[in-house]
Parts: sequence; C-alpha cells; structure tokens
Amino acid sequence: MPISQPRSPEVYLNLNVRGLRQSATLAINERSRELADQGRKVYRLGLGQSPFPVPEHVSRALAAHAHEKDYLAVKGLPALRQAVVDWVRRTEGLDYSPQHVLVGPGTKELMFIVQLVYYGDLVIPSPSWVSYAPQARIIGRHIHWLRTRVSSGLGVEPDALEELCREDPERPRLLILNSPGNPTGICYSEAQLEALADVLRRYRVLALSDEIYSGTRFDGRHLSLARYYPEGTIISNGLSKWCGAGGWRLGFFVFPPQLDWLVDAMAVVASETFTATSAPIQYAAVSALEDCPEMDDYLRRTRRILGALADHAYRELTAAGAEMAPAEGGFYLFPRIVAQRRRLEQRGIHDGVELTRRLLDDTGVAALPGVNFGRPEHELSMRIALVDFDGGACLAALGDREPDADYLRAHCPDIVTAIARMADWIRG
Repeated sequence: MPISQPRSPEVYLNLNVRGLRQSATLAINERSRELADQGRKVYRLGLGQSPFPVPEHVSRALAAHAHEKDYLAVKGLPALRQAVVDWVRRTEGLDYSPQHVLVGPGTKELMFIVQLVYYGDLVIPSPSWVSYAPQARIIGRHIHWLRTRVSSGLGVEPDALEELCREDPERPRLLILNSPGNPTGICYSEAQLEALADVLRRYRVLALSDEIYSGTRFDGRHLSLARYYPEGTIISNGLSKWCGAGGWRLGFFVFPPQLDWLVDAMAVVASETFTATSAPIQYAAVSALEDCPEMDDYLRRTRRILGALADHAYRELTAAGAEMAPAEGGFYLFPRIVAQRRRLEQRGIHDGVELTRRLLDDTGVAALPGVNFGRPEHELSMRIALVDFDGGACLAALGDREPDADYLRAHCPDIVTAIARMADWIRG
C-alpha cells in the first residue's frame, strides 16, 4: 500500500531550512538577467563578482595541468599547502605548518564545515556578508548580531564584543571578522585589531578572519587579525576576489598549531562531503600564490581601478545626500538614505527592500537591501557592488596612467552612469 502524501511536501524539510531563500546575491543576479532579457538596460551593482580576468600566468598553469585527474589529499595538494604557508609568511610575517592548511571548493564550503564541527554561537556585526547567518541557521547555531556604529564604519567594536561575552563568559563563540569588509568596504587598523584581540583572548573566542578581499585593499597594506591573536585565529582566503577566479571555487583555511584538533575534525567531514578540491585548479593555484612580478603588477593595477571607482562613487553619492563610510578595499559601498527618508516615505518607500525595488524599476540600477546583511528592515540602506565593467579591457587601457575621471567614463561607463542615476534618484 503506497505511503500517503501530506498536503504540503514542506513537512519533509528540516526545520532549520524552512523559510530560507536563495542567496540574495545570486537572486539579484538572476533578476537582473531576467530584466535584461526583456530588453531593459540593467546596471548590475548587485552580485559582487570580480570583473577582472584571471591573471594570464595562472590561466596558463591551469591549462598545463588540465590532464590532472586523480583525487588529491583531503587537506589539499601538498605543494599548494606549502605555497599557502609561504604566502602567509611573505605577506603577514606569520609561520604555519602545511599540515594545518585545509583546501576546499571555495571558502564558503569551509565556513559551513567549521560551524558544523565547532559547537559555538556565531557572532557577526550588523551588517555582514549574506551567507554567514543562513549557514548558522541551517546547522542550528545561535546567532548574535553585534551592535555597530555608523561613525566607525559599522564594523566590529571591542566594547560591543566585551558586552556580549561578559553576559556568559564561558560560552563558546565563533566571531567572523571580514576585512576588507563586505558589504561596507571597511578595513581594520592595527589599533582596532589589537583591541579586538584583547577581548577575544580574554574570553577564549574562536576567530575566523575572512580575508577573501585581502589583495584588493587599495593601499596594499592588508593586516590580518592573526598577527595580533595568532593562537585563536583561523585565516580564510582564496582565489575568488583578488585573483578574479570566483568560478574556480578554491579557498583555504590556515590554522595555528593550537587548533590542530579543529583542522583534523574538519578534514574528516570534508572526506565525507566534497572529498577533494579539483586537481587542476589546485595545481594552478600554486602559481597564484608564488612571489611573482606578474601577480604583483596585476594586484597593483586592479587596486588602482577599484580604488578610483570607490572614491568616485563615494563622492557622487554623498554629495547627493547618502551617508556611508568611505571604502578602503573590496568592491563595495553601503549607502544609507537618512535625510531624504520623509520624501521617500511619501512615495511609498518605507524599508530597504522597497527602496532597492523602486531603484531598480526607476533607474535600472540593481542593488541589495541592507536587511539582507542583517540591518533593520526599516532602514533605508543598500549595498552596491562596483563591478559592472570589462575588467580585461580596463587593465589593458590603464598602462601607467592614473584612473582619473576621464578614464572611468571611457572604460567603466556603466558604473559612472549607474552612480549618476542613483545620485539623481536620491536627490529626487
């Protein structure tokens, strides 16, 4: 006799998954495609994908290793793990062992596994990247959104972390610190990291330093939290943002020796889930991490372009009345509309979701509402990603010149137009 089916198949869903929707960044990209297919001009400031091509020497390395077909070690190709620790030593002055490196199919997968393995509450600032909190919900972890201040760029502050930890000093916690930050573009200074390290150490908080945008810091002076809290910090990085290889799906975690139990536990889970990361891509990743003039030149030029775009957008939008912190790295700005709120409410715009919907309908500019990043639903805020341009053509045209206003208009026209449309729309 067949098993009777309930009225709604949703009863079969795990309770932690019910109500979750597709990642907001992917959803806005699909919505933009739909409008473009209808003949609308869409300015894609939603999905934060690097606009730049993979560096040529890294692409050549992938082609040279396309024949690699065998499963590799769960933790990753030994040569790649050695390249990772050499790279961290060169860039951060920190020493690690290759056996404490775990390579995965993107840092997103590794972030999920660390929350699965480590039994602790997730602590993140408001705002934070869109996938941190949903991953914790899927696993069933408690989430604590740290209060933040506009005056300090909406980043993690020591007093807010102290306030949370003091309530229950023995409770295990995992703090994710993202610098350069998504969605704000902020970077933490040495003084800020030292102050945070004092609180983390006092309460034995596990820290995950998400440094996926490290190579995009405009001044080239990235600082890792691991410099100041080495015994309790996991470094998270990969090829997707600073190397333009998002679709390659390669990320890695670097652990201190004090956390060898955690890397080993994560490797066990990895062996039962993704097994191993793509072999050809692991071989190619070695070349991306080597001390190489081609990579240094690539990073310098991409940072100059991104910095010029961020500066241009910041000046135009703040002149129109938007409020935000200037970006110091990454692809993003996080404008808030405060002074114009009454006028927007008269037009039926009362929250961030309606704000971005109307912005898209009226101007063709696609952005993500602040609520997707953990901001209050009523806040009129959004994240914009300054990536809607041909990165390959921009690099070819840059040469030794500065990416001034004329350069941006000529080679990043959709970004310049989108920002101008946003500014006019904010002014009303």
